[in-house]
Amino acid sequence: MQFEHIDLVYYAKTHGLIYLIVCCVAVLIYVYRPANKQKFDEAASRIIDDEDSPCQ
Repeated sequence: MQFEHIDLVYYAKTHGLIYLIVCCVAVLIYVYRPANKQKFDEAASRIIDDEDSPCQ
């Protein structure tokens, strides 16, 4: 079986799109998971809390 260029383009576009959608869904699940809320809140407040003195 010989692949032509159009077959490879179709394969790359289809599977690339599926791969990107799966990655985006995985990131969204990670970000909005309730177990990670405390970690993200600490990271957000850590930036503000450390600015008590001028940068050296």
